[in-house]
Amino acid sequence: MPLKQKIFALVISLCFMLFVIELVRRKKVEEEYTWLWILTGCVIMFLVINFDFLLWLTHLIGAVAPTSTLFFGGIFFLLLLNIQFSIKISSLSRQLRILAQENALLKEEIEELKTE
Repeated sequence: MPLKQKIFALVISLCFMLFVIELVRRKKVEEEYTWLWILTGCVIMFLVINFDFLLWLTHLIGAVAPTSTLFFGGIFFLLLLNIQFSIKISSLSRQLRILAQENALLKEEIEELKTE
C-alpha cells in the first residue's frame, strides 16, 4: 500500500475514533457501545499498518482482491450490528410493555381509591 494511502487511512481512522469519543463526551452515544466503535477504529488501523495481514486474510478466504475482503468484513460487521440492535430493541419493547401494563394497573388502583 502506498505511503499516502496509509497516512490517509490512519488519519481517517484516528478522526473516526476521536469522533466517537466526542459523541460519548457529549452524551450522544452511551458508553455501552463505545467499545464497539473504538474496536472498529483499532481494526482499521491494524489493517492499515499490517497490510500483509489483509493480504493473507484475502488469500485465506479465497477472495481476489483485498477490497473484496474489506467489503465482506464490512457487510459481516453490519450484519452483526443489526442482530445486536434487534436484540436490544426486543428487550426494550418487552420492558415498555411491562411498564405500560404496570402503569395501567396503577391507574386503575388510583381510580378505585378515588371512588372510595
